[in-house]
Amino acid sequence: MANSTNFYEQVVRVTYVYLGPAADRFVARQITNHLDKKPEQLTERDLPELIDWIRLAMGFLTQDKHMIEKYISRLQTLHDTSQHKMKAHAYKTH
Repeated sequence: MANSTNFYEQVVRVTYVYLGPAADRFVARQITNHLDKKPEQLTERDLPELIDWIRLAMGFLTQDKHMIEKYISRLQTLHDTSQHKMKAHAYKTH
């Protein structure tokens, strides 16, 4: 399992494609305001709720639904990948 800082950075990297230099501030704000955590405390388990908040926030920023869904899909891939790694790790240890 990736450590929290690396996971946060992965979310910011995906977001950078869509928001450029504002990505870090945007993601940090979503985590702080809606998950009541510091960005470096973000975990893979937080991602589904974070995605819901990001989808809502992006709806206020743009009417481009296709772009929003593409962005959300890329974030969900982070979640799916981390879930796959956790299952593989659990399988190896049992």
